[in-house]
Parts: sequence; C-alpha cells; structure tokens
Amino acid sequence: MKVYNSHDIKNIALLGNDGSGKTTLTECLLYHAGSLKRRGRITQKNTVSDYFPVEQEYGYSVFSTAFHVEWKGKKLNIIDCPGSDDFVGAAMTALNVTDTAILLINGAFGPEVGTQNHFRYTEKLNKPVVFLVNQLDSESCDYPSILDELQNIYGSKVVPVQYPIETGPGFNALIDVILMKKLSWSAEGGEPVIEDIPSEEYDKALEMHKTLVEAAAENDEKLMEKFFETEHLSEDEMREGIRKGMVTRSIFPVFCVCAGRDMGVGRLMEFLGNIVPFVDEMPKVHNTRGEEVAPDEKGATSVYFFKTGVEPHIGEVQYFKVMSGILREGDELTNADRGSKERMTQLFVCSGANREKVEQLSAGDIGCTVKLKDVRTGNTLNGKDCDNRFNFIKYPYPKYTRAIRAVNEAETEKMMVALNRMRQEDPTWEVEQSKELRQILVHGQGEFHLRTLKWCLENIDKIQVEFYEQRIPYRETITKAARADYRHKKQSGGAGQFGEVHLIVEPYYEGMPDPTSFTFGGQEYRITPRGKEEVTLEWGGKLVFINSVVGGAIDTRFMPAILKGVMSRMEQGPLTESYARDVRVIVYDGKMHTVDSNEISFMLAGRNAFSAAFREAAPKLLEPIYDVEVFVPADKMGDVMSDLQGRRGMIIGMSSENGYEKLQAKVPLKEMSSYSTALSSLTGGRASFIMKFASYELVPTDIQAKLVAELGQKEEE
Repeated sequence: MKVYNSHDIKNIALLGNDGSGKTTLTECLLYHAGSLKRRGRITQKNTVSDYFPVEQEYGYSVFSTAFHVEWKGKKLNIIDCPGSDDFVGAAMTALNVTDTAILLINGAFGPEVGTQNHFRYTEKLNKPVVFLVNQLDSESCDYPSILDELQNIYGSKVVPVQYPIETGPGFNALIDVILMKKLSWSAEGGEPVIEDIPSEEYDKALEMHKTLVEAAAENDEKLMEKFFETEHLSEDEMREGIRKGMVTRSIFPVFCVCAGRDMGVGRLMEFLGNIVPFVDEMPKVHNTRGEEVAPDEKGATSVYFFKTGVEPHIGEVQYFKVMSGILREGDELTNADRGSKERMTQLFVCSGANREKVEQLSAGDIGCTVKLKDVRTGNTLNGKDCDNRFNFIKYPYPKYTRAIRAVNEAETEKMMVALNRMRQEDPTWEVEQSKELRQILVHGQGEFHLRTLKWCLENIDKIQVEFYEQRIPYRETITKAARADYRHKKQSGGAGQFGEVHLIVEPYYEGMPDPTSFTFGGQEYRITPRGKEEVTLEWGGKLVFINSVVGGAIDTRFMPAILKGVMSRMEQGPLTESYARDVRVIVYDGKMHTVDSNEISFMLAGRNAFSAAFREAAPKLLEPIYDVEVFVPADKMGDVMSDLQGRRGMIIGMSSENGYEKLQAKVPLKEMSSYSTALSSLTGGRASFIMKFASYELVPTDIQAKLVAELGQKEEE
C-alpha cells in the first residue's frame, strides 16, 4: 500500500441512529473505492462492519469499526460507530480521533434523538459536520421537511449541497447545486448519468446555488471580494470556501444518498475526497501538559492507543492514531503511562476484520497492531526525546448499574478477568468491587449495554452470570448530641480485659467551634480538649475525635485504640450498616486497670460506647442525589415531568435546546435504577438523559423507617 503523508489523510466518524443505514453505506463506500468487489449484506452477515458475533446475533452495532479507502491519491480513514446511545463510548472515541463527523439521517424519520446527541458531542469537540440524508426511497421520506427541521434546529449554517427531485420508491435523481447538474441512476444504481438541470427545477437550483456560494465566500476575504464583484465562484473556489467553513463550523453541508440502491455514494466520495478537511488543517490536540502537538511528520514519534478489540484466533488488536512523527515497523517505543518498552513488530491498516500490512504510517494516520506486551486503551507510546501523554477522551458518566455475580461462585475470579478485559474494548463499561456494598457492580449506559456485556460473558467466555439490584450507598449521620458509656470486661485464666469509655457525640459541620460543655439529664459535662484529630473520610464527610479526659482516667496511649473502635463502627453504621459521616466524638472520662487494660479492650469499649450514643443522637439516613438532565421532545415533556416527580425528583430547570426540551432535576439514586428503560418506553426511544452525582441529602422519615425495618427483618432471617 502507498505511504500517505499528513496532507493526504482525512479522518472521518460515521454517526447516526440505529436503522439510519451506516453499515450499508460503509459497504457502498468500500465498493466505490475498489476495496470490495461485491457489497455485503446485513442479512447475509458478511459486511465489513458488524462482524463481531454479538452484533450478528442482535442485529445492531456494538463496537466501532475502523476502515480505510484510497481515493484519487488520498486516504480516508472512516470509523463506523454504533447508533444506540447505550454505545456512546464508541462514538465519543471516534469523534476524538477523527476530524469530521458525518451525521447520517434516516429519510423516513428525519432528525432523531441520536442526531441531537451526536451533534451535541461534535459541538463540545468543535468538529466539522456533514449531514447526510439516506433512504430517500422510503415511502415516508419528505426531504423538504427534513431540511426545514435541520435548519430550524441548527440554523442557517445548514446549507444543502443536493436535493432529490422526487422521494419515495420512485427516487432516482438528485440536483447537485455545486455542479449545477442533474445526477440520475438506473434501477441498479452505480455511476450516475450527468445532465443539465431540467427547466422546471432550474430556478430552485439556482437559488440554492447562490445560497451555497454566499456561505462559502463568507469564510475567505478574497472569495468574499470576488463574490461581491461577480456573484459567482468557480467550483474549486467553492470547495475551498466550504472546507474553511467546515473547519470553523460555519457551514454544515447537507448531502443525499440512497445507500441501499447505491445512488449518490460516488458523489459523496468526491465530496469527502475534495472538500472535507485534511488532518493538518484542523486545530491541534494538546498533551496532558497543555502543549499543542501538531500532526507533523518531522516531529518526534508519538502514538495514542484509542481502542482495543479482542478477536478469535488473534487475541487483542490495538488501534492507534499517530499523533506526530512517522511510525515504522520495528520501532521501539516507550509507554509513557506504564514505563515499559514495546517493539512495533507489525503495522496494519484496517477494514473491519481485514487487515493490510504496511511498513510505516505518518502523523495523523490511523492503524492497528497485534501482540503488544503491556499496552492498554488510553496509553501513549513515544519515540526517543519525546514524553507526550494524552487523555483527551472524556467518557460520559454511567447511567445504569447492576450488581453481577457468577452463577458458579468458583468462576468469580475468571469473571473478573473477563470483565476487566472487556472494559478495554469499551471504557464505558465500568467494573467496581464495592467494599461498602459488598457487591461487584457493573456500570454502563443502559440496559442494552449491560445485556451485551452479559451475552459476551456467556457466549464468548462461557461464564454464566446474573444481574441483580445494586444496594444503595446510603450514609448515616446524627442530628443532635448524645452521651453514652460502655465498660468492656472479660476475665479468664491469667490477664483479663478491661476498658471503660465515656463519650459524647454531636453533629459536625465545617468551621464549628471547639466544645466547652454539654448538659444531659440536668447534669453538666464540662469539656477541656487536650487533643484533637480530624479524619477526612474516604466516603465523604469527616470524623473529629477530641480527647477531653482529665486526671489520668484513661492513659493517652489508649486514645488511638478508642479512635480505631469508633472508626470501625463508622464503617458499619448502627442503623443500616452504611458508612457514617460528619460526627464529632468527645471522650471525656473512663476507667482503666493497671494490669488488664490493653488496646483491644479500649477499642471494643470505644466501638460500643459510640454505637450506643449514635443511636440516641436522632440518627438520620442520607441518600445519594443525582443531577439529571433529560433531553425530550416537546410533545413528551408532560409525561417525563410526571414520571420524574413520581420518582421523588425535584424539577429545577427547563429550557429549549436545538429543537428539544431540556429538563433538569435532582433525583435520588434509588429511583433511577431502571430509568433508562422507563424513559425509552415513555418516549418511544426519542429521549435521552445524563446523570451525575450531586450530593447526599436526608432520606424522608417514612422511607428511613422502611429501610431500617427491612434491615431488621434480614438480620432476623
């Protein structure tokens, strides 16, 4: 294969809702480039994309597929991404390592929730966008309405480059307003017949042409001057203006194809090859030190690994982007994240499961390799005199969590190995061994997302697993001061155990003054702090421990043991065995024995005294509250609001964003367990949401009573 330099390479992400036709379009692009002699079919399970067994089983994309096409001296690297929002991690990865996004739109439905989500990601990453309307032969396709909707949502930057003369089963012709020609196809598709525009379409085409010329001219002063003088630009000048406009996101071109009948794909290839920006025309990426790293072939070699795939008979396939320099077969590089050395024994360019060996790849190019010793997704490998690290991919927070266990407990360790390996394939699968909840948790983006993980475990790794509800990580705290004492006494042959602790607990808040006195049952307890220790708890909040013992009632050397006993009870709160937080403990008196007192005695006395005082201090449960943003069509707004309120959600804001309504709410985690499934059912899959931990808040009294009763029942059982 020819070696391409940075100015001959273009990187493109192919995005779109499920059913928009990305896999079919991929086959057409490869066919037109000459990479395939025959287009595959999804029904025949022989496509370049969707080649993993789980994808063929379920009939939808799960992983992104990288492929390349060579076209007229240029190399186009294209990453076909899953359409479901559950697999957003693949789309986020692709957008971060490519330079342009194609948003594919199903002509039968127009812009959908996935279109909105994907556009929002391109906005955050400042990536150029091409809207591509597919399936123009659908009976329900209404192209003028789709164009109106796009312009209503995204504004006048949406500029059509083509439009169909007719949609529906009779579709076979487009008007191209760059070429100002009519393109028509036979029933078999393929190469078009290029003709003059019919007279009845000419005025409409001319008006669109002028709009496109003006939009292109706005991005270059020389082009603008020429436009004002002549109201005309040549085809090359229009290409230059559109490219510059795409880089600054001031133009979103709209193209048309019917991939299923191979109509319009060749012209799309011409647009991608001639107009879409090259890698060296895009804003530079920054390393972790904030320094710009240009895709410069003359720079030091630096390679970023953005994806790991695991394939039968091969093992791990590592996908990378050359961030700078030239990567050659046999290069020895240093892993900036792990410190290990790696030799790049084999380099490939990829087309799905097919790989073509190459000797070198230039800055900006995308390739893959196999049999690396110690490389993980997100690692950077550098050549000599280079110490770049990259972590520019920011994945969304999980939205769906389930506890997982192996049906055969003996396979738990094997299951953990498989889960950690699968997280390399999709970093939005997160695995957590929760000491607090005593569960193994799997976090993901939705029910489909975790169902896919389960399928892989059971069908590829042959480990039967089951999901069940996660426990909620409540916190316990107190709302008033209380006092208690406890004597631990144990006598057996020889030395015994003796320790007595008198302590007071009270709610703690940041900046509160040291205590001076307390009154309980009409008796005053004066406090003289002799020592204070603040413990910042790893689960949030603080424990403040004050030694106020006078007269040597308890030797100072036993104070750490008392604190240890208190901490052990903080880790397993008296109410529901949840972590406790924000408590101040004052040890003010006690007793010890010259022979029998030891650390274990005072640890147990401190633990039990704290537990008794905690129960008397009006203990309250705190529950995790999440900030939730829901993007919902206007006609479903009322239903979604009612549902959130039924989940004890507090609506804190509403706004409109690009044609969709945005609801902001604070909702308890307990109520979000199956929200992704419920929201999809409620809106017909047209809404999406994101959630992020906000704070801990008091649990309502009735719910707290129920939770405490449930725990008591479990203890009895």
